[in-house]
Amino acid sequence: MEIENLKRGLEILTSSDEFAFIVPEVRTNLVMAKIDAKTDKDVAGIPGRITTFNGRAFACRKPEFGASSHMARMVLNVRKYDSTKRSAIDLKYHPQIIEICQKLGLKVSSYDRTQEPENIKNKEGGTIPWGVKESIDKIGEVPDVIYHLVAWGKEPIICLLAPDAIEAARTAVCIAKLWLAFD
Repeated sequence: MEIENLKRGLEILTSSDEFAFIVPEVRTNLVMAKIDAKTDKDVAGIPGRITTFNGRAFACRKPEFGASSHMARMVLNVRKYDSTKRSAIDLKYHPQIIEICQKLGLKVSSYDRTQEPENIKNKEGGTIPWGVKESIDKIGEVPDVIYHLVAWGKEPIICLLAPDAIEAARTAVCIAKLWLAFD
């Protein structure tokens, strides 16, 4: 079920004329966790990420479980607070994109990587659990959007959370269309 949902979400992204404009430099991934997900092997994603080619989003491979450890950790950590959020997609950071998310009624929060404690920063995989908790504590509830700004060697990123990959993809395309209309 998760793989089929991801395939449909990927179709939505790759058929969009606008989505490629909000793919971050590090590329993007769309993931979806099983209902009872415990590890990154229980979260399906796109191997090699989603990239862009000739102004369109493009994936070299089909979705599979265990394909994205970074985004899998994001979903697994968010699900500790809200098990309905089984999917995530990362987007390019831009202040106008944050503004669009807020205007769409999405709950938005962030964390400041410059405030990350050294013991967390030095622990492999420690940033995401810390960042998720910081973002939730900041607004008192689980957000739909979590972002962080630049830190040494790290690109600022927006992470959009959703119940499934189809909704994540549809929302991401809507954000892309609105962002392009912003200009």
